[in-house]
Amino acid sequence: MWTVQDAKNKFSAVVEAAMAGTPQQVTRRGRPAVVVVSMEEYHRLLASAVTARVSFADHLMAFPSEEIERAGARPRDVSF
Repeated sequence: MWTVQDAKNKFSAVVEAAMAGTPQQVTRRGRPAVVVVSMEEYHRLLASAVTARVSFADHLMAFPSEEIERAGARPRDVSF
């Protein structure tokens, strides 16, 4: 794990470690901020995310309607 200042000062080492297959975590003010990964790992993660993605319509259709009924949420009558 690197602080931002250390990562700036030793950027080449951060890049080398990431390219060797070890993601490098960088903190800012003591809190996790970013992770540096190799381009190969980035593309692998991106492809995995795209493969797992479902359409918005499929996402809505998967919403459990019985959950709403169990919660007692029912639409109310509205007159215009």
